[in-house]
Amino acid sequence: MTNPTATLLISCPDQRGLVAKFANFIYSNGGNIIHADQHTDFAAGLFLTRIEWQLEGFNLPREFIAPAFNAIAQPLDAQWEIRFSDTVPRIAIWVSRQDHCLFDLIWRQRAKEFVAEIPLIISNHSNLKVVAEQFNLDFQHIPINKDNKAEQEAKQLELLRNYKIDLVVLAKYMQIVSADFISQFPQIINIHHSFLPAFIGANPYHRAFERGVKIIGATAHYATADLDAGPIIEQDVVRVSHRDEVDDLVRKGKDLERVVLARAVRSHLQNRVLVYGNRTVVFE
Repeated sequence: MTNPTATLLISCPDQRGLVAKFANFIYSNGGNIIHADQHTDFAAGLFLTRIEWQLEGFNLPREFIAPAFNAIAQPLDAQWEIRFSDTVPRIAIWVSRQDHCLFDLIWRQRAKEFVAEIPLIISNHSNLKVVAEQFNLDFQHIPINKDNKAEQEAKQLELLRNYKIDLVVLAKYMQIVSADFISQFPQIINIHHSFLPAFIGANPYHRAFERGVKIIGATAHYATADLDAGPIIEQDVVRVSHRDEVDDLVRKGKDLERVVLARAVRSHLQNRVLVYGNRTVVFE
C-alpha cells in the first residue's frame, strides 16, 4: 500500500455503542476505514479493537489526531495507541551463539517481508560478528556475567537510545534480561522452544528425546520480569516420531523458531498485537 495509513489499537471496558463512537471519529474527520477488527473478552469485561484508515483526505493533521481522539477515549476509560504506516521502526537483534533466527530475520527484512530497519546487533559473545560484517550491520559485543550485569545492561540501554531503537528481538539471546532493564525498555520479543516448563534448562531436546515426545514447538512472546511468562504473540508445533534422533529434533525446532519468531515480529511491526494483562489479541 503506497498511501499512508493510521492505526488505532484500543482496549476499554465493554459497553454499548463503542464501534459507532470510534468509527464516527474517523468518518466525521473525512477518513476512509480500510481495516477494522474487534474482540470482546466477556470474562475480563473488555472490548478490544484495531481500526486502520487512510490518511489521504483526513481532515486532522497527524499531530492533532492523538489529542482529538483522547477526548473521546478518556471518558470511556480506554487504553489506546496510534501508529502510522510510513513510520519505519528500528530493530536491534540480540544474539548469543546460534545464528538461525538472526539470518532469517535479516533475510526477511531484506526481502521486504516486513518494513523495518536493522541497524544494530548486540551479543554477549563475539561468534556472530562475522554475520554482522557480512550484511554491513553494526555489531556490539557486550559480555555479561553475574558481577557486571547492571553495568553492561546500562551500556545496552545507552546503545538503544543512541541508535533510536523501537524494538528489541531476542533471537536466541541466552541471557536473562533483568526486570529493571525491561521496565526501562519494554518493547522486547523473545523466542524459545515450547517444551517449557517440562524441559527447562540446558539440553531440552536431549531431555525431550529421552521422554519420547510426539510434538515439539516454539513460542514467541513479549519479555517480562517473569522469565518466559510474558504475553504470547505466536506459537506453532510439529510432530516428531520414534525415528527422529536428537539432531532431527534440533533441526525441526530451529525451523519452527525461525517461522514463529518471524510471524511475531511481523505482527508487531504491522501494529496487529494488542496486549492486555498477560494476554494478547493478534488481529489478522
